[in-house]
Amino acid sequence: MLTGDFVERHLHTLQSLTKAFREQEFRDSVDREVLQMLIETVSKLNEGMDVPCPPQALYIQLTAECFRSQRNACVQCPRNQNLIRDLGFIKVSLRLLRALLGLRLESTDCLFEALRCGVQFLGNLAVGNQVCKDDIWMHAFPHLFLDLLDHKDRKTAAYASMLLYTCLDSLKVDELTLQQENLDVAKKVIGLCQRQPELDWTVLIVTQHFFKSSKLVEKLYVGLSNQERVMFLELVTAQLVEPREAAGDSGIPAELAKFLASCFLDGCRAVLELASCPSAADEEALTVIRLLDVLCEMTSDRQPFMFLQDHPTLLSTTVELLKEVHFLGKVGRNIFSAQQDFSMAGPASHPAVSFKAHLVRLIANLCHGNSHNQNKVREMDGIALILDNCNIDSNNPFISQWAIFALRVILDHNRKNQEVVQALERRGVADDSTLRKMGFRLEERDGSLLLKPIRKEP
Repeated sequence: MLTGDFVERHLHTLQSLTKAFREQEFRDSVDREVLQMLIETVSKLNEGMDVPCPPQALYIQLTAECFRSQRNACVQCPRNQNLIRDLGFIKVSLRLLRALLGLRLESTDCLFEALRCGVQFLGNLAVGNQVCKDDIWMHAFPHLFLDLLDHKDRKTAAYASMLLYTCLDSLKVDELTLQQENLDVAKKVIGLCQRQPELDWTVLIVTQHFFKSSKLVEKLYVGLSNQERVMFLELVTAQLVEPREAAGDSGIPAELAKFLASCFLDGCRAVLELASCPSAADEEALTVIRLLDVLCEMTSDRQPFMFLQDHPTLLSTTVELLKEVHFLGKVGRNIFSAQQDFSMAGPASHPAVSFKAHLVRLIANLCHGNSHNQNKVREMDGIALILDNCNIDSNNPFISQWAIFALRVILDHNRKNQEVVQALERRGVADDSTLRKMGFRLEERDGSLLLKPIRKEP
């Protein structure tokens, strides 16, 4: 195999070696000379890739089989991992992978299979072996990752994400922020999340590595498209929801929460444009609405994020935004207008659907157990505003329930706020008919105003 031209029987020889490496006993006892001959074969294949004419199909098949043998040799075998590294397989294999990436062949199946096996080999080599991880990173980052994560073959891109996850640690995450090419690797991961949302490796990269670096998130988020930002925020939401169901820590640092709150405040005005230009601002508005969803989840009785209640402008901006959205819905027929005829409701995919309801929810969360914020809502004339959103609205499912919850929170142990509601009712500015339709009533007891459920007659 090493002295003459490659022929078909050489492929069968390599296939036998690949099969043998599946057995743990053979892996543990294989001679160094066998691995030495294997790397010499890979080196010879490398030389064949350098000729001007495209390599024959047999060359590609032999390359794939060499990678399979190397991949199998590393499985649960630290001895072979170290031997393979010491023999120089990493540099030679990476050079062969780059050659494969540069090929333009009519038939791609065999080429894609070789790429997949090569990336799988690197992944198996890196598992549990820090020295191998560092060597692969040193020789493959960032250019090879950029090519592999964006590859048109879905499996090749998926295996590349597995390799990246295996190699990453806190120091390498910091390295992603050092220059634009490095940051582009992180962007490729988000793009892969979009193209293959079922892929676990990309989700793990983002949630277990990217989220832990506020510096990386800030640089990354600024460079993402609106669609990519929506994908990123959906990952944040999922990370928040799952630990709550399991009573665990979300793993979202406080700095990331502060950054996302700032992004919401900076972009929230874009949603107002939907009243006059329903489609022009869809993508930007959807990003703002996803940010609002994230903030609602963060402030839903989550102790690590309760500091958001003390944010200097989050509550006041949210109340003002609710006022403007509510006013726009009143002065003309648009997506913000309350709609009680469900047959006339806006499409469920429209960015503005549920926006008002989530604004009310965030106000309630920020006021929960916080007398300062309760008072601020009163001072901004927000109580009547909340009362006016107790109606059923098909464009804002559950807004009436969120409004009633918000009233409970805003009135809780706050005498001045209770007096405001009493005065509104007595002057006729608002009554509790809407609340009654929702199964609640206002009751005055010992000078306090209580929100009580109406008991149904048996």
